[in-house]
Amino acid sequence: MGSESLHAPRERISRRTLTIHHAIVSIKEELDAVDWYQQRADDCEDEELKEILLHNMREEIEHAAMALEWLRRYSPDVDEQFRTYLFTEGPIMEIEEEAEHEEALEDLGLDPAAAKGGVARPAEPEGKARPARARRATIGSLKAKGKD
Repeated sequence: MGSESLHAPRERISRRTLTIHHAIVSIKEELDAVDWYQQRADDCEDEELKEILLHNMREEIEHAAMALEWLRRYSPDVDEQFRTYLFTEGPIMEIEEEAEHEEALEDLGLDPAAAKGGVARPAEPEGKARPARARRATIGSLKAKGKD
């Protein structure tokens, strides 16, 4: 049961957080099932049963993907990270470095798109407040905090 893995008293957790928790627990369970079916298929000597196990594995992948998409739509934080990293090409750490660079420009009030062209200009016209953006914690930022 998902509530067994709560890390705070249920009555102190918002409905939204609990809903996200349900999705995350379901995704974990689906991915565990993918792993189990894959291992059983690898170990199976009967070809017909192996195909059934692989079919079941693919069904679990479908279930996990559906729940991940729901989570992306429900959580702006998840959406932002998925849009940054999923379905991209090239080394993932280069994508991370680029995302951190763009975030640093935004923190300075500069438009990352304009900076790519060599022009650094304010992200918004003066007088307009920039929307609040969640600050991403990175290993580097956490290390820096420990040195202060």
